[in-house]
Amino acid sequence: MSKDNSIPTQKIGAESDTSSEVILNSTEAAIEHFKTVKQRLLDVSKWHSISGKFSADFTLTDNEGNPVNRLAQEGDFFKIKIPAPKNETGDGYDWVQIQGIEDLNPSEHIQSVSIKVKPAANPQNLKEETAHFFKDEASSTFLVKRDHQTIAAEVHGRNEVPNTDADFKDSIRNLFVALGAMLGFSKTQWKAIVEGLIEVDDSKKA
Repeated sequence: MSKDNSIPTQKIGAESDTSSEVILNSTEAAIEHFKTVKQRLLDVSKWHSISGKFSADFTLTDNEGNPVNRLAQEGDFFKIKIPAPKNETGDGYDWVQIQGIEDLNPSEHIQSVSIKVKPAANPQNLKEETAHFFKDEASSTFLVKRDHQTIAAEVHGRNEVPNTDADFKDSIRNLFVALGAMLGFSKTQWKAIVEGLIEVDDSKKA
């Protein structure tokens, strides 16, 4: 499958690419399963349940930081609870905001949906500091797509630089968490998510 144009250009810091795909036994089965995959992608608060108990816990919130029980929309936030020391600036969470959602269907054989997020300030307080272990130049793009009978899920991290602009305690915490992410922790997390997004019964595989 070709690279999606919604993925930002890499300019600074680290980058990561994680993907998984499955081939269905018919185009009809792939079209039907992609509906489920798209639903899973947009239902952010259930990512933890599809990726395993050792993964981070994602909660979808509105633009004021209030948890919402619906599919993701542009302008929403994710608050993320990771297995690491608390982020005081984020009231214990790392925060990202959805910059854009693209739902494309250029032909009967091709479909894709992507969510691009960037580190953000905690919308539940008045501080303007980025409440995330990466600086706000970073981005993560979550992408699912169907090409004929093949369905893929991908996560692309770009321009990942540790956020050491916070107060001293959070700066130290962010440095160590960011280094851990760049050394492989995030790869493990994203692999669990992409595999959970596309999971399908063996009977439907080619």
